[in-house]
Amino acid sequence: MQDTVVYAIGDVHGCYKELRSLEQKIQLDALAFRGRKIIIMLGDYVDRGIQSARVLDHLVAPPPRGFLRVCLAGNHEVAMLNYLDGYLSRELWLTAGGLETLYSYGVDPARLSNLYGSSEEVDQRIREAIPAGHVRFMRTLPIMICSKKFVFVHAGIRPGIDLAAQDEDDLLTIRSDFFEAAHLLDRWVVHGHTPVDMPKLEGRRLDIDTGAFQSGRLTAVRIAGKHGRLIFS
Repeated sequence: MQDTVVYAIGDVHGCYKELRSLEQKIQLDALAFRGRKIIIMLGDYVDRGIQSARVLDHLVAPPPRGFLRVCLAGNHEVAMLNYLDGYLSRELWLTAGGLETLYSYGVDPARLSNLYGSSEEVDQRIREAIPAGHVRFMRTLPIMICSKKFVFVHAGIRPGIDLAAQDEDDLLTIRSDFFEAAHLLDRWVVHGHTPVDMPKLEGRRLDIDTGAFQSGRLTAVRIAGKHGRLIFS
């Protein structure tokens, strides 16, 4: 983090317009800083919102000029991959927000079910509709990024466990065990996953998921040295 400005962005969930608006504000904010500039996306780019495909198109493309960008995995990317790989049923994925994701690709699973006789053929048609580049992007997402003082992760970490020994499911889905021991953490943890009305420090954690797909507000936090600032779409 030395000589580095970090902008962490919370759960996007298909909110492309909000992401573009927030990026523009980040670019303006960053003009006041020199040195390396990194955007860290905290996962959950798909599902629930209406433009998941466009969000993935955007994240696959190069980052804003002058920035590095690291995209972390969220539990919704993992769920989408689990469906595409046959480990999660279509029904479970659709009810978790996958329906909106398919609509963003121009796919209506109900219409496909009427057109094709078997569920397997419907699944195959859906898999063919998802661009290979999007699938490759989701498969390569790291799950955590950390420095001596900070951890960036989708959901949180299990307190008392070394970072190298953390369980992947915890990093993607943990809530209460992480929240209740936030004051015992030895690093600042910036995360999303659990929607909040307004981000605020609780112990040594900061949740910046402001439920963009419902609130229309996507949130970033800028970290430069010892100082932080919230930026909203």
